[in-house]
Amino acid sequence: MSLDVHHLDSFLLVGSIVTLLAILAVRISSSAGLPSLLIYLLMGVALGESGLGIQFEDASAAHALGFAALAVILAEGGLTTGWRDLRGSLRIGISLATVGIAVSVTVMALAGHYLLGLSWPVAVLLGAVCSPTDAAAVFSVLRVVPLPRRLTGALEAESGLNDAPTVVLVTLVSTGTVGDHHPLVVGLIILGELVGGGLVGFLVGRGGALLMRKVALPTAGLYPLSVLTLAFLAYGAAAYVHASGFAAIYVAALVLGNSELPHRGATRSFAEGVAWLAQIGLFVMLGLLLSPSRITLNEVLMGLVAGLVLTLVARPLSVAVSSIVQPMHPRDLAFLSWAGLRGAVPVVLTTIPLALGVGGSERLFDLVFVLVVVYTALTGPTLPLVARTLRVALPEQPRDLELEAAPLERLAADLLQVTIADTSRMHGVEVAELRLPTGASVSLVIRGEQMLVPEPRTVLRHGDHLLLVTPRAQREAVERRLRQVSRGGRLAKWLHEERRRPGR
Repeated sequence: MSLDVHHLDSFLLVGSIVTLLAILAVRISSSAGLPSLLIYLLMGVALGESGLGIQFEDASAAHALGFAALAVILAEGGLTTGWRDLRGSLRIGISLATVGIAVSVTVMALAGHYLLGLSWPVAVLLGAVCSPTDAAAVFSVLRVVPLPRRLTGALEAESGLNDAPTVVLVTLVSTGTVGDHHPLVVGLIILGELVGGGLVGFLVGRGGALLMRKVALPTAGLYPLSVLTLAFLAYGAAAYVHASGFAAIYVAALVLGNSELPHRGATRSFAEGVAWLAQIGLFVMLGLLLSPSRITLNEVLMGLVAGLVLTLVARPLSVAVSSIVQPMHPRDLAFLSWAGLRGAVPVVLTTIPLALGVGGSERLFDLVFVLVVVYTALTGPTLPLVARTLRVALPEQPRDLELEAAPLERLAADLLQVTIADTSRMHGVEVAELRLPTGASVSLVIRGEQMLVPEPRTVLRHGDHLLLVTPRAQREAVERRLRQVSRGGRLAKWLHEERRRPGR
């Protein structure tokens, strides 16, 4: 069908309405603890052939658009993930994305063949498409669950890296070439693509960060666009040399997001907005691709059984084996097992055999769709309860100090706005007693209607609003010091040092 201006008008009308409704639905999904993908998938089904009648059956287009959307989501994940939150859990994250995937694929393939009666190629495809966790689902749910870094870092690293090996495996199985190689050779091919993609991403990220610091662009709006383009350059370069584009774009975005770049805050906000748009388009499109009339009771039951094996057997076993490289407490391992959220990734991966016309691929798509919807609806809302039950959730911190930041790009500094709450022990502390790191200073105190230029002996009070300027390199130390004083008062520095002495 050719596209003319009338088709464009209709597309813009329907597209804008759907996008606006999807944005408003985020509030519903957040309050319910559900990943927003469930609502978007159901919106796509409602718009499709069994609802408003929009026809979409192009598996090849779904495959291409799905990969593009996943690349955007991974780029946003890398740009917004702090390296210090990730590095402590990187070993188990990589292990989950490699060894864990191998264990999960094996278990699910055996279950698919012997329990569900699938042929070996389709059973292996079932294991491959269901094993990776979904970055969008993980990032959206973990934002509302207070967890220690060791857990969030492991889940984020896993979801950012496990797409790469599964894409290679699904492609090899779908094209029938996996049977031409020894399993060890297949494993080496997957490992080579993952390592190659990571290396390309690292090089592009480092080179791009250096370039962005040297080039003075004429307007601030070009910096976010340039950073995201660099991430996609890593994807394209890796794909060109037959390495993993998904690993490359995640690593490149991770490097760029943790580099000192101009307008870093605006870049992250831009990437987050684009990623939300990609999620909405991706999930609605996958919902459109589904034919509800094709799903029988048998497919539903098979999806439930496959999900049960995945949740209660394959995932816990893969986590247990992966933890050999980085032993963790059984409570942490239990939470990692339950928090292996699936989302769009398994459904997108099924479009590969669907586009290639593999026998049984339509049945596989329907089965995986049922699995994703049912078990994401089950695990997503229960994560906070499971975290509290296993005692891995962090306690809610009292709001004794409210802190916001704005970048001062030309000065390579940040402006911090601090509000002293009624429960803060900063009340009665003099400005000099804050003992801020070198280069940071309190520039203004706002008290009611008054604006005070502080002196060293100025006493802070409940309800005061402070404006601080800090060099960007010192920002974390400044925030840490402010929270120490807010919780410990003027003796916070001495008390903090006492607790750290040996034998105390």
